[in-house]
Amino acid sequence: MWENIFQAIDDLYDKMVETRRYLHQHPEVSFEEEQTAKYIADTYEKLGIPYETGIGGNGVIATLKGGKPGKTVALRADFDALPIQEENDVPYRSKNDGVMHACGHDGHTAALLGLAEAVLPYKEEIPGTILFLHQHAEEYAPGGAKPMVEAGAIDGVDAVFGTHLWVDAPFGTIQTSKSAFMAGADRFEITIHGKGGHGAMPHQTKDAIVIGSQLVTSLQQIVSRRVDPLKTAVVTIGTFEAGQTFNVIADSAKITGTVRTFETKVQDSIIEEIEKILKGTCTGYDAAYTLEYHKGYPPVINHAEEAELILKNAPKAEAGLKTEEIAPSMAGEDFSYYLLEKPGAYYFTGARLPDHFYPHHHPKFDFDERAMKHAAKTLFQTFLSYQENHKH
Repeated sequence: MWENIFQAIDDLYDKMVETRRYLHQHPEVSFEEEQTAKYIADTYEKLGIPYETGIGGNGVIATLKGGKPGKTVALRADFDALPIQEENDVPYRSKNDGVMHACGHDGHTAALLGLAEAVLPYKEEIPGTILFLHQHAEEYAPGGAKPMVEAGAIDGVDAVFGTHLWVDAPFGTIQTSKSAFMAGADRFEITIHGKGGHGAMPHQTKDAIVIGSQLVTSLQQIVSRRVDPLKTAVVTIGTFEAGQTFNVIADSAKITGTVRTFETKVQDSIIEEIEKILKGTCTGYDAAYTLEYHKGYPPVINHAEEAELILKNAPKAEAGLKTEEIAPSMAGEDFSYYLLEKPGAYYFTGARLPDHFYPHHHPKFDFDERAMKHAAKTLFQTFLSYQENHKH
């Protein structure tokens, strides 16, 4: 019987592509996804599956209660886009200037909606309950997962699973880890308050660009010289903004960046080192500074038993699928908040195009749409495997 559902997913593939491309053409950034949330809700309305909207913000939850006894399992897909101008020359190019689905969330949504439609005719044979959890605002902390959890989205859930279409992984592969899988992701903003002046009279100024340049160099030494080499951490400077014209010494500079860690102790140590470097450098130049440090998502730590379900059973979803246990990624994900509350696991679904590779968050990002079938099928297979492992 389950083969019928897998076949239904195949039969719905063209519809999933249509859904994905519509969402791709109409992207909305984090916390502003009103029309996307409405599209998702309208889909469940047409299917006749009960749903709720406005969960923790723009979140949408649909509930399919099976006719057989079993556990309640949440399957999550995020649906926000990024503030990126798309550079792909494709028929489904974004119609919203400066906004693009450059991470695959349009595909996540299409896959989960496709799965919901595929299982609906077999509702009475389904064990337990499937919670289709559509989450807003994954891309920008504080994110959508935390407020959805606080709103009670997974209160009655026994386990939670999710997948990310991943172009770093070859098509046909499923990747996960039995413990740490994705890093905690923080961001910081530093403003240097110097003293501007004439480019010909530097002795009368406190050059914010020189101070900022020294800071960037010093901050890059935190990981190499202040963090235990057996630990994992990343400090990245993303922007450096200063100055207005060629012959004026800048009076201020703004530096932003991200810190990625897996352990709270390492995270705290890096914050302390940033503050030491700022204080020491700016004191030496007789300048002032402000630091805004935003602790972002915790690391995604998979539960071993649930991750093993994926590694062992995902290939049952489709012939030829391969699973791999991989080292953690330094990318961040607010799926971590669900795993702090409930057993579960997150995994990558390989989605690399054979002749078009641009990384996530790139203006030419795209993925192999066939991977949506793998995402839908493996989510359902994981649901089934969890039910099988937790029979009374």
